[in-house]
Amino acid sequence: MDVVIRNANLADGRCGLDIAIADGRIAAIGVALPVRGGREIDAAGDLVTAPFVDAHFHMDATLSYGLPRVNQSGTLLEGIALWGELKPQLSQDALIGRALQYCDWAVARGLLAIRSHVDICDDRLLAVEALLEVKRRVAPYLDLQLVAFPQDGLLRSPGALANLRRAIDMGVEVVGGIPHFERTMAEGAESVRILCEFAAERGLRVDMHCDESDDPLSRHIETLAYHSNRLGLHGRVTGSHLTSMHSMDNYYVSKLLPLIREAGVAAVANPLINITLQGRHDTYPKRRGMTRVPELLAAGIDVAFGHDCVMDPWYSLGSGDMLEVAQMGLHVAQMTGQQAMLDCFAAVTTTPARILGLDGYGVAVGCHADLVLLDAADPVEAIRLRAARRLVLRRGRVVSEAPRAAATLSLPGRPPQVDFRLRRAD
Repeated sequence: MDVVIRNANLADGRCGLDIAIADGRIAAIGVALPVRGGREIDAAGDLVTAPFVDAHFHMDATLSYGLPRVNQSGTLLEGIALWGELKPQLSQDALIGRALQYCDWAVARGLLAIRSHVDICDDRLLAVEALLEVKRRVAPYLDLQLVAFPQDGLLRSPGALANLRRAIDMGVEVVGGIPHFERTMAEGAESVRILCEFAAERGLRVDMHCDESDDPLSRHIETLAYHSNRLGLHGRVTGSHLTSMHSMDNYYVSKLLPLIREAGVAAVANPLINITLQGRHDTYPKRRGMTRVPELLAAGIDVAFGHDCVMDPWYSLGSGDMLEVAQMGLHVAQMTGQQAMLDCFAAVTTTPARILGLDGYGVAVGCHADLVLLDAADPVEAIRLRAARRLVLRRGRVVSEAPRAAATLSLPGRPPQVDFRLRRAD
């Protein structure tokens, strides 16, 4: 064996297991495996998980905070206007440099797969070329999936449809859209039809920014589900954001959820950004902004969490930490039940991996040896502590490493299986 991890806990609740790795894949999992490796790692009862997956990100804009100016209001619309000001000033080298820096941050945090939307409304397709180059460079240590995203609206922006087709021909894998940003509801619905038919013709996945609004009448997710069902796109379509759903009445949602489930459409919420950008016109009572995650899950719909933005025109914070995303999602959706907290961990690991269609993902024999050793005993503790990543492995090779916490603390009256970590002041 190339590597053997000893005494590991898994996210499914199994404890004290060894994981043997050979030729970049998991070769065996069991108790006290009688094998030896080139490197033996003592997990010491900590959690070993498949890597974090970000189902929704904008890598073409990341780390551009302050260019060409700061978003003073912090609003979605000023962020969109800022991006419009920045696009003519973009250079391919700068885009590549910022994206590569972010990928380094991601890998250090155990984030080894990202679906990034890339704006195709610039006729130069500068960002597309840049991110395709980034995708090539980071392939040894990170899976980068790209979405052709008409940021200014497919029908609202001249040349957007032609540019989208060009981007797909260049190697972008997923068809994107933003129907609520078209000039009218009717044009928004028409954009959904055009894009879904194009995806069906090419055999592609679809991921649309859908109803990122507080308007309960923004109902493009219904149209997206309809065309997904009509065209047989089941399992290949994602509606991202879906924030208008938080403002819809319960009767309409009771009709909508079965339609989404029937069409096999997945949902991606972006807790950090949705809680920040939505509800800006409210005084009090003030809406939370994030879509109805518990209700979607209860309806049998796949729900993942995305980071969306890190230090860009829309969001001045962020670090590529998907545990921060899961923690915010848990709080905003009031998902503090035991199973609900595990669902939040799944929303940044197994569920987005399924939505992206990642091959060989998971902690099972035969899967890629892409693993993260967390300084926590279980998924709930990992979210609570935003646990340090002790080790990150890609195809069985250690690509990032950090020391374990110096001490542990046992508190009277606490369940014995819970391990409370002390953090040094430094």
